[in-house]
Amino acid sequence: MTKQEKVEFVINTLKALYPEIPVPLDHKDPYTLLIAVLMSAQSTDVRVNQITPLLFEKADNPYDMVKLTVEEIRDIIKPVGLSPMKSKGIHGLSQILIEKYNGEVPQTYEALESLPAVGHKTAAVVLSQAFGIPAFPVDTHIQRLMYRWNLSSGKNVVQTEKDAKRLFPKELWNDLHLQIIWYGREYSPARGWDLDKDIITKTIGRKSEIDKYYKQKKS
Repeated sequence: MTKQEKVEFVINTLKALYPEIPVPLDHKDPYTLLIAVLMSAQSTDVRVNQITPLLFEKADNPYDMVKLTVEEIRDIIKPVGLSPMKSKGIHGLSQILIEKYNGEVPQTYEALESLPAVGHKTAAVVLSQAFGIPAFPVDTHIQRLMYRWNLSSGKNVVQTEKDAKRLFPKELWNDLHLQIIWYGREYSPARGWDLDKDIITKTIGRKSEIDKYYKQKKS
C-alpha cells in the first residue's frame, strides 16, 4: 500500500466505525468546553465529566466564575488532579475573558494560548469543537496511533500534528481527530491491546510495533 492508500484506508475505516462522532467532554458552549478541556490535562474525560457539573452548577460563565475564589474552585475540581494550577488558570482566564473579550471565548490560537493554563492542544480542541475551525489536536491516543500506523515518527506532538495535517484533508481534521481518539480507546489502547481487533494497525501498522506485539504475547 502506498502512503496515500494507507491514509484513505484509515479515513474510510474510521468513517464506517464512527459515522456519528460523540464529543468526549460534556459542555454546552465554548466557555464550558474551554474549562472542561483545561481540566482534562493529565486526567480522564470520565473523571472530568463527573466534576464539571458540580463546578458549572456554581459558575458556568466567566462572570460567575470570578465571584468564586481560587480556593473554592480548587475544592470542587480537586479530584481531577493538578488542581492548584488548574484552579488558578480557570479564575485567571475568566477574569481576562471579561476584561478583554466581553466574556466571550476568542477564536484564534494566539488569543487562546495567551490565556493562563491554556496550551496549544487545549486551544486546538476549542477551535475545532466549539467553533468548527479546522484543527488537529494531538492527545496521547493520536500520538500513539499515528506512530503505530507508521504515519508519523512520533518524536513529539508538534511533529505528529504536522504529519497529520499534511496527510489528512483539512475538511476532515475536526472529525478525524475525534474518530482516532475513540478508535484508540476502543481498538488500539496502550494497555490490553488486542491486535486481532485492531484492523487498522493489523493492515497498515509499523512492522516493528507489530513484531513487538507478538513478541510480548509469546513471553
